[in-house]
Amino acid sequence: MGTVTIDAVNAMTVDEFTASFGAVLEDSPHLAEAAAARRPFADTGAMAAAFADVVLSLREDEAVVLLGAHPELGAKRPMAAASVAEQASAGLPGAEADLQARLAAGNAAYRERFGFPFILAVRGRTPAEIVAVLEQRVGNDRTTELDTALVQVCAIARLRIDQLVAS
Repeated sequence: MGTVTIDAVNAMTVDEFTASFGAVLEDSPHLAEAAAARRPFADTGAMAAAFADVVLSLREDEAVVLLGAHPELGAKRPMAAASVAEQASAGLPGAEADLQARLAAGNAAYRERFGFPFILAVRGRTPAEIVAVLEQRVGNDRTTELDTALVQVCAIARLRIDQLVAS
């Protein structure tokens, strides 16, 4: 359950909104600022839709920058607190060694093929499901995968908004 109401979100200054929601799109405050311009929001669904509109309207080069800001799943490197929590909820830190190895190999192949990290809304998934999706998606063409990754970013944003804003 979120900590702020939609009315409070609508009353925020742009700077307050950006400070509060700049991490929703993996520490891309300029995109949160663009979403803020679409207020007032009737509810969290409308707020998530505004973020999605911003993401899905990016030029390809901008989209690749946004995707590149996301951490690789299962990576052992510093990442945003929300990413740590999401990956932990899916059991990635404690996944079996063979799944971690497949994830690492799949991440490398994916990044090599597409030029950005594999992105998936992992909350509610198991490590085995995540690896299976990765191994399937690495066979996509670049346009399909760029579109798929952006849809996943929107799904992640929705989950984060739902955690931050009371519905």
